[in-house]
This record gives sequence, C-alpha cells and structure tokens, in this order.
Amino acid sequence: MTSDPRILVIAGDDEMIGDLCDGLDALGWRTVTSRSLAGGLRVLEDMPLEAAVLDARVIADETALENLRAAVAPRKLPILVIGAEAAARAGDQADLIMSAAPHPAQAALRLENLVRAAIAEEEVTLRAATFVARGAPLAPPAVDETPLRILAAGKADRHFLALSNALADLGCEVIAAPTPYTAFDYLHERAFDAAVLWGAEDHAPALSIASGMKRNTRLYHIPAVLYLRGSGEINLAELYNRGFADVAAADTPEDETAARIVTLARAHRRHLGIRRSLESARGSDLTDPTTGLFTPELFASHLARVAEGARQRRRPLSVAVLRVAETEAVTEARKGGWLDRALPQIGAMVSRLIRTEDTAARLSPYVFALALPATRAGSGRIAADRIGAVIGCTAFDAGPDKTPFVVEFDMGVAEIQPGESAADVLTRASQDIAGR
Repeated sequence: MTSDPRILVIAGDDEMIGDLCDGLDALGWRTVTSRSLAGGLRVLEDMPLEAAVLDARVIADETALENLRAAVAPRKLPILVIGAEAAARAGDQADLIMSAAPHPAQAALRLENLVRAAIAEEEVTLRAATFVARGAPLAPPAVDETPLRILAAGKADRHFLALSNALADLGCEVIAAPTPYTAFDYLHERAFDAAVLWGAEDHAPALSIASGMKRNTRLYHIPAVLYLRGSGEINLAELYNRGFADVAAADTPEDETAARIVTLARAHRRHLGIRRSLESARGSDLTDPTTGLFTPELFASHLARVAEGARQRRRPLSVAVLRVAETEAVTEARKGGWLDRALPQIGAMVSRLIRTEDTAARLSPYVFALALPATRAGSGRIAADRIGAVIGCTAFDAGPDKTPFVVEFDMGVAEIQPGESAADVLTRASQDIAGR
C-alpha cells in the first residue's frame, strides 16, 4: 500500500465521513481532510490527489465542484458527494452522489472505477493527438443515445418492482429475469449496461449470477448491483470482494438506488465507447499488421506524449517490456516457424489483457512493450506478471505429432523519473530484463 494520500476529503466535521475515511485509509486509499473548499483547493495545488469526497454541506454554490476540477486541469478529478442534500447541492456536477456514507469497501471500489475511467478519458485525448499528428485521426468515442438496458434478475417483490419502476421513470429499459437460467440467457443474447440482482431471502441465486458474470470475459465488466431485502444480512466487504459494483438495502429509497444504477450503467456505456475509440486504430497502416499492436515508431511517438502528459497531470507512468523467453520448448517451436505462427495470437492476447488506458506495442518479433499510465513500478510489474501468467497457461500448436508448447516471458519494468525522457525509461525497462 502506498503511503502517499490519494483522496481529498472536504468536510466541516467528522460526523458523517469520519468512519469512511478510517476505512479508506485501512484499505490503502489514504485520505487527507480539509475543513473548507478553500482549504481543499490549496491541498489540490500541493498534492497530486486522485479523487475528492465531499460532505454535501460544504457546497455553497454550483461553482464549487467546477473550481475543484479546474485546480487540477488537465488531470481529471472524479468527485463523490455524500449527504442528504447531495443531489440538491451537487446537481449533475458530481460523478457519484450518495445520501449516506457508503461502506469503505464499496467506496474504494467505486473510487477505483471512477479514477480508472478518468485516466482512460485522458488517454483518449493523448492517443487522438498522436494519431492526428500522423495523419490518421481516431474515431471519437461513440455516443449511444438509446435507452440504458438494465437486467433485473430475481423473483418479483414489491421493493424490486418499485425499483424497476424507478429505473423506467429514469428512461431505462428494464428486462426482468425471474431465475438465474433466464438471466444468463438474456445476458448472452443481448447487450446490457447493468444488472440488478435481487437478494430476497436467499442470496444464492444472485451470488451465482454475479459469479458467472465474473468468469465470462464478455460479461466481466457489466456492473452488477445487489439489492438486499434488508441491511446487515451479509458481510458487505465480502460482497464487494465478490465483484459487486454496488449493494443497496431495500430500505434505501428506490429513487436513490435507481440513480446509482443509472450512474454505473452510463459509466459502463462510456467505458465501452472509449475502448472502441482506442481500438479503432487496429488494422491501420500505423499498427503491426500481424497483431494490431502499436509499431515501434508509433509507440515511441505516443510514449513521449504520454510521458509529457504524466508530467502535466502529476501522475506516475511505468513501462513494461515482455520478451519471449528462450526456453527449450520455444527453441524447438522456432523450427518450422511454429513460434512465428503463434505470435499473432500472443499479440492479440496481450492487447485484450491490458486495461483500457494502457498501450501495447510490438517492438520486435519477440518483444512486446506496455505503457501503463498512472501506474507505479510495483503495480506495473504485477500487471506484466498477470499478462505473462495468462499467456503462459495457453498451449500453442507445435506441428504434427509434436507436443504443444507454452510461452514464457522475461520481463522488465521501469517507472519514469523526474526529468527522464520516454526513451530513457523504455531503455531502463529493457535493461531491467538483463539485470534479472
């Protein structure tokens, strides 16, 4: 866990948000508290904080949140506003509104999602500039204006029906699925922006659906919301660790729960639009023809832009280099061209396994590189190890009567230092391989 503060909290006292701050601190999302908006602005000037949590009572007018965001530009600042007056005071200026302080595990999960979405939007701007400079503009993120489609899974109940009606009142198309079987049928047949799972007396069906969604790569990112029959029925931290994006007790006002679901659904739809925009360059003359990854020239150009963006936004940046290890199996697979035949699939796997905001490149036939915005070196190594581990579990064809082979990687990671160029940090990441 990092020792640097990550979250700005602005609250006149600790009455409502104090326990949340303690919980976030314990989860590694260290907070720094200001008792006024003016003080919060000074903190933002001094520290590169990732998000802000506000007690709604400190918001005097509609310019308050605008001023906070302007203070960190061009870095994007997600804002969570908490309190009974949150909706009235923050309006549509906040990224997330909650009438009461959430469970720390819930807040940490939502803050993580909001921060990663902000970083992805920053990357859209940077990558668009890179491609425009090379005469190949990116397609802008598509805006899907169709009604949000929400899956409501579970046995009908008056609370659940009331929530469905509240979602419909917000313009959502709600599709009811009474059983896990019908829920999965719908999930595989149609595209959904969010899924609401009714806890009822028995949570097993809802947990089963959520678990199945997390095991499916196509459904993995769809936000799943558990709507409990009452409060305190299950360990909330356990539920968030199971992958629920939000949990609401039945005594939470339906309008608030519906608004939270709509916020999640819109964020998911926006995320998909950003990913499609970032992937629109695949197949262009600027990308590697066999893998769709960035070429060395394009990667060098974009990495320089990302490094400058990291300096402007006061965010970290790490670079990872993955080189196919010269194992006995790889040496044998190289004969007859079987390794070369596997490389397009390996490149496609690298592309799918990175986060939306990351950039992957093919530097040479057997070397891949990753630019990891807003990522410290330790987290960058974890990300590279995860990619290597997944690919290492895949067997590739080695020819007739030959045992399929697996690919391992030698990896190096470096985090950019003050005053260091993009080329230098890439060189250090490559040298990190040799030093291991």
